[in-house]
Amino acid sequence: MKIKLFAASAMALALAAGTVACSAPEAPPRVLSEETTALFANIPAGSGYFASDSTLPFQAPDFSKITEEDYLPAFREGMKIHTAQIDAIKNNPAEANFDNTIVALEVSGEMLGRVARVFFALTGSNTTDGLDAINEEISPELTAHGDAITLDPVLFARVKAVYDKRDSLDLNTEDTTLLERTYDDMVHAGALLTEEQKEEVKAINTALSEKTTAFGKMVREATVAGALVVDSREELAGLSDTDIEAAAKAAAERGMAGKFVIPLQNTTQQPLLPNLENRDVREKLFTNSVNRADQGGENDTRLILAEIASLRAQKAALFGNPDWATYTMYDRMAKEPKTALDFMEQMVGPLAETQRREAGVLNEQIKKTGGDFEVKPWDWYRYAEQVRKEKYDLDEEQVKQYFELTSVLENGIFYAATELYGITFEKRDDLPVYHPDVTTYTVFEADGSEMGVFYFDPFQRPSKRGGAWMSNFVDQTYLKGTKPVIYNVLNIPKAAEGEPQLVSFDNVNTLFHEFGHALHGFFADQNYASISGTATARDFVEYPSQVNEMWATYPSVLQNYAKHHETGETIPDELIAKIEAAAKFNQGYDFGEVVEAALLDMKWHALSPEEAAAINTVEAVDEFERKSLEELGLEIGLVPPRYRSTYFNHIFSSPAGYSSGYYSYLWTEMLDRDSRKWFMDNGGLTRENGDHYRKTVLSRGGTMDYFEMFDNFAGREPDVTPMLEARGLTGSDK
Repeated sequence: MKIKLFAASAMALALAAGTVACSAPEAPPRVLSEETTALFANIPAGSGYFASDSTLPFQAPDFSKITEEDYLPAFREGMKIHTAQIDAIKNNPAEANFDNTIVALEVSGEMLGRVARVFFALTGSNTTDGLDAINEEISPELTAHGDAITLDPVLFARVKAVYDKRDSLDLNTEDTTLLERTYDDMVHAGALLTEEQKEEVKAINTALSEKTTAFGKMVREATVAGALVVDSREELAGLSDTDIEAAAKAAAERGMAGKFVIPLQNTTQQPLLPNLENRDVREKLFTNSVNRADQGGENDTRLILAEIASLRAQKAALFGNPDWATYTMYDRMAKEPKTALDFMEQMVGPLAETQRREAGVLNEQIKKTGGDFEVKPWDWYRYAEQVRKEKYDLDEEQVKQYFELTSVLENGIFYAATELYGITFEKRDDLPVYHPDVTTYTVFEADGSEMGVFYFDPFQRPSKRGGAWMSNFVDQTYLKGTKPVIYNVLNIPKAAEGEPQLVSFDNVNTLFHEFGHALHGFFADQNYASISGTATARDFVEYPSQVNEMWATYPSVLQNYAKHHETGETIPDELIAKIEAAAKFNQGYDFGEVVEAALLDMKWHALSPEEAAAINTVEAVDEFERKSLEELGLEIGLVPPRYRSTYFNHIFSSPAGYSSGYYSYLWTEMLDRDSRKWFMDNGGLTRENGDHYRKTVLSRGGTMDYFEMFDNFAGREPDVTPMLEARGLTGSDK
């Protein structure tokens, strides 16, 4: 059983566990004992599609047989069966042991897990009004169900009985990890609280489930409604014909034929801003983005996010913690807020200096090109791109010509994985998919054995939330003998019909990044799904995916996939050199917006219950955000955070999510950049290096201390210096 699934069910949208066997695990796979199997023997099976494992290869979901009407009955029947299984564990007259309690918990709730994985995959990637309504209805029920398990005193007594005698049991490392995580998670959920406190926690959890689900829906609707609508093609001067055709198509789809629509992406900055020549249009697009959910009306999220922050602070206090950040970081690599804050504060001074220096450069560029104004956020990327072109002679449109989507995936990402790990890929067309844009591949081990299945869903659409992510339809576990079924979801603008599907280099990086998560899932090597693959700490899970980005510009990989879509010419070495040199440019904005978002996240979650309760009006929310950002000492008037509070889905659209954890992207970048240095110091893209990384990191799941894991890989503690150098923040690139 994945206890966390029910306490934070919406997180099935984000990065999940996943996985499959590669080499043999550290100990022989545990087999379900007769004692464990007998516990559930008399519990009636469910009905409907989700009652049993799929009969498709790898137990992949059969989307041709699933309808929206299946979900609510399956959720409720799954909870009913799960409750019966928990009762069987609790009421077992035999003394509690590892098999009849911990392993039994691990394998309980199978039907509920099946429906949850599919349902939350669709509400993120291809939702409908019907699915949204189901989500609103079922999320509180799932939360209450999870609470009933994690806060059950009889069940906890059995878990504690096994935990207390753990040193005398014959457990391997993975067994011990599962036992300790089960115990710690139940304690963290409130198992040691008084009955009165438990009831308070249950009420808070239910309220958080309702409000975070509502927040996510409001942001999605605000993002759709916030799209920029213009009347004429002339207003879009500077955009490519493809972009303009896409805008016309988007308008037609919204019933506004003859107009042009630029949809918003999830972040504050918008990808088309640099190309728009009309400054007024740039400002309107930026303003629509930054104010999408704070203009009053039904999609204004300010009050609901304040309520979420207040509820979290109240819950933390019940556990004796001063704030939500302290409460929620118990299982992180960084362990406590101070560690994360000290790490980020190392960057603030150099970053503020870089922001001011870069703003000066952009103001000079504006004057040089005849402008009579100072740079604003809606101008920043346009003039930064001009400076980039002059300084590095880099034209993003020129670069895109070498990156055709299928080639990036099959000749770049797959090729690099084959070179590093020996795995191969074969496209298939026999598996039903949830949208016509989705393609599937079988993944094979170096010896030809099947590892699992990969689903690829690249294109932006109104039914998909913003961003990019990876998760599993099926988790890897030796205990059940299942192999991973993994999906990557992205939001790449789809080319007009008949046009080549070219992608920006930023999207190339995102593609490599998300497949890094997939590799982490495919290489899982665990007995237990709860600690398999990407089931790691929030501030560790992004590390392997960021490392995989390094191969996007590795010479031999580039030569294999970066081909001009018309001429077939390989991307010139000098253009790659410009891309790499330009990577350190504009860090005042690129890095600054992420640091600001991470620190803003911490500010919201460092509030005491009294402080949070005082933020109870839209004006108070605005003031808190403004003051929090100003205190950072960064140039927030020029560089707003990557997400304002009002559309910060990472931290407000699930009961826990990335709350107090957005710093993780920075923390894992430190691990990533230090690991890239190790790879390059040891010969780069070699099978030996790939196998070493797979053995020490990618196959370990959540089975050991993360500092120890990194030390096993690199032979030392992580160092922040390579990250600062890569960002151009050490002073050597001024």
